Amino acid sequence: MTTTLVTGATRGLGKETARQLAAAGHTVWVGARDEAAGRAVAAEIGARAVRLDVTDDASVAAALARIEAEGGLDVLINNAGIATFSVDPAEALRVLDTNVVGILRVTEAALPLLRRSANPVIVNLSSALGSFWATHQPDHPASQLSTIVYGASKAAVSMLTTQYARAVPDVRINAVEPGYTATELGGQPNPHGRPVEVSARTVVRVATIGPDGPTGTFQQDDGELGW
Repeated sequence: MTTTLVTGATRGLGKETARQLAAAGHTVWVGARDEAAGRAVAAEIGARAVRLDVTDDASVAAALARIEAEGGLDVLINNAGIATFSVDPAEALRVLDTNVVGILRVTEAALPLLRRSANPVIVNLSSALGSFWATHQPDHPASQLSTIVYGASKAAVSMLTTQYARAVPDVRINAVEPGYTATELGGQPNPHGRPVEVSARTVVRVATIGPDGPTGTFQQDDGELGW
């Protein structure tokens, strides 16, 4: 049975991704800063909960130690992220710590476990707003928005993906553009965008690739997205 950790999985895209993978037969760990919220979601979708704050080294180490003690890990989905339209330096540091350094923390802690798997996979949630290609295409929605800090953080996520894929060739590592989705990213409910169930399917598709699947790519619904 495949064991999967989804960070930031108590709501929105993370929760729905965890739900779909649990329904597909994965043993799913719901990573959550709020331990009570994580347990509630895990009970709801048939998963396990682990306290995991991607901005805290000790929390990440403790979470991966528990997962290792309870059987190991095959798939890591780096979903946790925050958004802001502010350009305040302190707020920018908070976003970059969560969206970029958080991936480093969790990935580095998870790699020893993943290397023991027969089919290790990492999925990094990125965005077309961090794509140099998409933000320069006049007909692409990403070119119509100015998201200075969030876009920069997702561009960094994409580079982390390509660099890790080169450095760790025994693990399939890809980034995903999940599409414009009705979630609460940014702290406010967003009534626009498509249902989270639709966007989660793309994440699940990339999370369930086999040993011969792609690595170092930027995936969206219908294939690859330009970097």
